[in-house]
Amino acid sequence: MTPEVQVTLGHSPDSDDAFMAYALSEGLVDTGGLRYRVVQHDIQTLNKLAMTGQLDVTAVSAHCFALVCHEYAAFTHGASFGRNYGPCLVTRDTVDPGSLRGKRIAVPGLLTSAYLGLRMFLRDFEPAPMAFDRIMEAVRDGEVDAGLVIHEGQLTHHEFGLTQVWNLGEWWNGESGGLPLPLGLVVVRKALGPRVMQAVSGHLKASIAYGFAHRPQALEYSKQFARDLPTAVVDRFVTMYVNELSTDMGDAGRLGLQAYLERAHGAGLLRQMPSIEFID
Repeated sequence: MTPEVQVTLGHSPDSDDAFMAYALSEGLVDTGGLRYRVVQHDIQTLNKLAMTGQLDVTAVSAHCFALVCHEYAAFTHGASFGRNYGPCLVTRDTVDPGSLRGKRIAVPGLLTSAYLGLRMFLRDFEPAPMAFDRIMEAVRDGEVDAGLVIHEGQLTHHEFGLTQVWNLGEWWNGESGGLPLPLGLVVVRKALGPRVMQAVSGHLKASIAYGFAHRPQALEYSKQFARDLPTAVVDRFVTMYVNELSTDMGDAGRLGLQAYLERAHGAGLLRQMPSIEFID
């Protein structure tokens, strides 16, 4: 590998992705002949960039991965899974979630795993795509009937006077018999070739391990992406989504991903069942 090899790495501006990318972003991992150019975008933008192959390595929604798996392989590390928790549907007042069929619901992007899950559950509603960090105020202000909340908003929606009426992670836990909920994956362009893909895999593993070993510093770095939230909230959110499944999704994570996409395909929400290639 030569010093001229540059890899574009995309992660979303939320604290769990930032925690895992901390060491790579700050040059704390020996990357040998690879040079990383780190870019941050919201997950829907990263999904769109992956759809056109513009990023070498990036976080994407599991939903998006099903559409780009011909061009990208998925790492078995760096993923975000929910364990009986996940994105949630919030409203101004407590309602039966079934009553939201046909209603206008704010969503953080049509390629997100959260949107795919809500479609599997509710089927008929009018999506109103918007930036994830606008959704709670849109619900509060009556622009929409409900909002699908991701990232730290899962913990802070009550500050906007909102009520959780449905939780994707809890629903999936019951539907799947306890499999983890696949939300985000880190993927790599196959065109980089086996040698570079394996090198990137090692660097990502090292970055995650560094974050765990230097948790206070990694949390401090992550806070800049957490929209001025208190350290305790950032810590709690990172703990939810950076865990043993982020180090290695294992059989449980692979089964969860496969089952989630199979369920979506069976519901007619994916045209075809993707062929998944993993990089350990």
